[in-house]
Amino acid sequence: MFCRPTHKPQSGASTINSYARLPEGVMQAIQELRTNLEKLASPEHYLFSVSDFSALFPKKSVSTLLVLLGRAVKNGTLERVCRGFYIYKKTVYPRDLILYHLAGRLRADVFCYLSLESVLSENGIISQIPINCVTLMTTGRSGVINCGKFGRIEFTHTKKNPVDIGHLISFDFRYRLWRASTELALLDWQAVGRKEFP
Repeated sequence: MFCRPTHKPQSGASTINSYARLPEGVMQAIQELRTNLEKLASPEHYLFSVSDFSALFPKKSVSTLLVLLGRAVKNGTLERVCRGFYIYKKTVYPRDLILYHLAGRLRADVFCYLSLESVLSENGIISQIPINCVTLMTTGRSGVINCGKFGRIEFTHTKKNPVDIGHLISFDFRYRLWRASTELALLDWQAVGRKEFP
């Protein structure tokens, strides 16, 4: 099945930027969060995980931290990209690269690389263009990560050993990901049984 864009209608409710309804302790914590993010966030470092925030608030339990992050999203300080990852809304970031950068963070503990539609469409091999969608092969589990208005990330499991395909991949510094050659992407296309072969 081809990777398709995911769009959800946006709520008409305006973002509440006022701290007036927040308890004093929460107000102070969010202000501390904003102060830290003003120093840490940049166009190169704009995605923050729950683990990143845990380092900023080491005394808070995970449940308490999640409540704080939820409040920070509601009052407009943070924007949730997907489960466990957020953007500081005042940061200027490369929106066209966010799915690629996020994919690397999501599967940092396993081997993964760009392939299938993401590579074949960029190289002009197939006409299908995966709008707001990034396709990768991974030695981890398969799955689709819904990132709301940003799109989605599709991971497909592979049993290929990185050592065996080392000559068919290269690191893309712009995307911050390993990338399949056209030859490897075509082999992956066949291996996963795409209905139409380019």
